Amino acid sequence: MKRKLLTLSILAFASQVFAQGEISQELLNSLRSNSKLNPAERALRNGLATSDIRTFALNRDNQTEQNTYFNYSVPSKGITDQKSSGRCWLFTGLNVLRSQLINQKNLEELEFSQVYLFFYDQLEKSNLFLQAVIDTRKNSMEDKTVQWLFQHPLSDGGTFTGVADLVSKYGLVPKGVMPETFASNNTSRFTSFIKRKLREDGLALRESNKKGAELNKQKEKMLAEIYHILVMGFGEPPTEFTWAPKDKDGNYTSAPRKFTPQQFYQEMFADDLNSNYIMLMNDPTRDYWKTYEIQYDRHTYDGHNWLYLNVPMDEIKQAAITSIKDSTMMYMSCDVSKELDSERGLLDLKNYDYSSILGVTFGMDKRQRIMSFDSGSTHAMTLKAVDLDANNKPVKWEVENSWGATSGFKGHLIMTDEWLDEYLFRLVVNKKYLSSKILEAAKQKPTLLPCWDPMFASEE
Repeated sequence: MKRKLLTLSILAFASQVFAQGEISQELLNSLRSNSKLNPAERALRNGLATSDIRTFALNRDNQTEQNTYFNYSVPSKGITDQKSSGRCWLFTGLNVLRSQLINQKNLEELEFSQVYLFFYDQLEKSNLFLQAVIDTRKNSMEDKTVQWLFQHPLSDGGTFTGVADLVSKYGLVPKGVMPETFASNNTSRFTSFIKRKLREDGLALRESNKKGAELNKQKEKMLAEIYHILVMGFGEPPTEFTWAPKDKDGNYTSAPRKFTPQQFYQEMFADDLNSNYIMLMNDPTRDYWKTYEIQYDRHTYDGHNWLYLNVPMDEIKQAAITSIKDSTMMYMSCDVSKELDSERGLLDLKNYDYSSILGVTFGMDKRQRIMSFDSGSTHAMTLKAVDLDANNKPVKWEVENSWGATSGFKGHLIMTDEWLDEYLFRLVVNKKYLSSKILEAAKQKPTLLPCWDPMFASEE
């Protein structure tokens, strides 16, 4: 009897506790009474029912004629278009390389085949997943790394580290040698079938009784099927091709030659992408002046994990200015959707006034946005210009984008320096433009972070 009374007392207490956290009728009535709209608010609500909130939140005071002057800008030729794919990282990396080649060789124009490297990217990532499943198959399916692998067997996103590893291993080909396909321009549906097949193969590897060489043969048969799927969607990558540069009228400026993709890269570039560049990160949730490495966040099994040095924004800006002044573009990534006026191609904290429309304030800083999953790097672009004031302080920046020539400002986006502070995350810079302090800090042993860390989603 006493136990029954005790149980009833516990249940009664628990119901009171839970009631304090629920939306009660009294609370609901209070919410309703405090949410009476005035005439202006009712008019706004009526407008929001049929229009995008950005139409009403657009700050008219910030719609004056846009200043598109930059006192330091790297020349570029042609805007690329990633279409409906998440390959911004690849387009950006190749845009950095083509800018160097165009300026060094004085070429009229040049674009590298993105689908050529994307083919190998998807093949290599498939192998990385299958081998990682083998490496972790003694772990349970509830293991966090195993779960992450099966949740993310393949993606079309990536980083500059992937560009460096893929180019170093497979070389480059001009775009005309291997043009885009519908599947490469629209990656989501096609790659979904590869992901499904990889998950099926991953389960088979975990359940297999084979070991050593026999298990590896089983994996190789799976890769053969993936290779076939990739050929169907993207075409088969060339092993050699004939090429020569052309002038503005389309005439060859030298006799055409045969190249392998690896020869083409080695002859056209004297740059070691893996050794000569450092990725700088601005992540205020972690200690500055420390290097970090992301487990399993790489494009090839035999390649490099994503590695970066976390530094304050002032250090990143100085490196960027030095590089731009020497006519060298850079790979950068940011949270591009925040405060973007896509019609003008302007990223500015003053573009929209959502607080006045909704009657609330949005007060999180960069650190808080990262901690609460509200912000992170979503898009890679090519940083090419800066406008400095009389005190050599940056006022605004310009990037070459990969959304086509008609998007934004003639295919570019302009960002204020204040916006950059809040939403830039990564910048890849040639070592020759970095301070001795950065170079020394980059030598330290990195801290290994887990593959599921929220800050480290690949650029899409």
